[in-house]
Amino acid sequence: MTQHRELFIGAESVPGASGTTEDVNPYTGEVFATVAAASSADATRAVDAASSAFEEWSRSGALTRRKVFLAAADVLERRTEEAVELMRDEVGAAAPWARFNVALAANVFREAAATVTSPRGEVLSSDAPGELGFALRQPAGVVAAFAPWNAPLILGARSLAVPLAVGNTVVLKPSEDAPVTAGLFFAEVLTEAGLPSGALNVVTNAREDAATVGNTLIADPRVRRVNFTGSTEVGRSVGVEAARHLKPAVLELGGKNSVIVLDDADLDYAVDAVTFGAFMNAGQICMSADRVLVPRGMREEFARRFAAKVAGLKQGDPAESDTVVGPLIDSSSAERVACLVDDAVSKGAVLHTGGGGPKGACYPPTVLSGVDTDQRLYSEEIFGPVSTVLGYADVEEAIAVANDTPYGLSAGVITESTGRGWAVARRLNTGVVHVNDQTVGDEPQAPFGGVGDSGYGHFGGRNGVESFTDTRWVTFRENHAGYPF
Repeated sequence: MTQHRELFIGAESVPGASGTTEDVNPYTGEVFATVAAASSADATRAVDAASSAFEEWSRSGALTRRKVFLAAADVLERRTEEAVELMRDEVGAAAPWARFNVALAANVFREAAATVTSPRGEVLSSDAPGELGFALRQPAGVVAAFAPWNAPLILGARSLAVPLAVGNTVVLKPSEDAPVTAGLFFAEVLTEAGLPSGALNVVTNAREDAATVGNTLIADPRVRRVNFTGSTEVGRSVGVEAARHLKPAVLELGGKNSVIVLDDADLDYAVDAVTFGAFMNAGQICMSADRVLVPRGMREEFARRFAAKVAGLKQGDPAESDTVVGPLIDSSSAERVACLVDDAVSKGAVLHTGGGGPKGACYPPTVLSGVDTDQRLYSEEIFGPVSTVLGYADVEEAIAVANDTPYGLSAGVITESTGRGWAVARRLNTGVVHVNDQTVGDEPQAPFGGVGDSGYGHFGGRNGVESFTDTRWVTFRENHAGYPF
């Protein structure tokens, strides 16, 4: 049954001035929900509510805020089955990926609760006798948060948790492909957890109005921070708009991620690790393993084992509990991935499994080798269930190939030698490196972010607090100062 959802502004459900828009199940093609379509005026109303709530929320006691986030984690876990169904029906998520989202999102809330009471500030030395200086971190104001569809619970929670925990208020604009799971669902969870009116507001919109609504939020002078997770193309425009208005922005964007398999690696472990890193959520993760770099003498055997493993992954209906690879977010995305594979094969790449044409939004899990710089697949982010095996002559070449991309998000190094793995990891130009593991890894207490075309700024850890607070210098004198006039 199709559900209908309104905007969430000032703790009230309100209609959108631009009517409604449809939210489609990518596997069935049926309308999952109709949601309110906001206008620029609605976006401004949401900022009004967030701005009005800021003083009370920012001055609330640390234990009050911590209690909200601990309760939100419990509420989310209690609603696990509902959340899994939402992800299945709205973005085509297979059950393992959806449950992983619930678990990690709950831990994002718990880490936010810990952030509330973590030390924020430093005592500074002073040249003046009897004077103390303090560097204090204080909430910035209203945060405009943009959450994507591909990991709607993890990245929806991450977009708002630390900003709220440190005392900001938030206007959340979820992706047009996941307005319920990445946005309105969080309004329900946090309201149930005790978040006060106006601290979180959720604005949904029609696809054609995305830039207008987003730019309205960024331009509003009461919005003091912007955070965006999504494609590099859109993130670049968000960053430019934020810079025009002198707004600090945290941007977590795309990736062209490599796993380097060293010659001492356990090959079966490497195959298992890379299969997970490349095909979880049908490869629709910014950290997905697009490229696997293997010593030339091992490449053929690795590709054989890798393809055999991938060929056995169940693909299709996300409603079936043993499905591993569900649909892409829509049929046009599946067509784009198919075009990348077809281009590579037509130019000499070797297809080991998968390939062919898509069926609706589904594309078969695919492994290729023989990919080179003449093929689009070599340099473009795939964002689908495809991975490539590349051979290398020595470690120097492997590092050079891994770094041969404008992106710099995540990487993996698989080896039985921690020392060798560490040496390689330090030379990879990525914000995240996992030694003896694949590329997909995210923990709420860790500073998560990329370099280059993968964005800038960090979510999580101390860096996350710094991203969403302002530093103020405050001094205290024990004695009256002396002045020259």
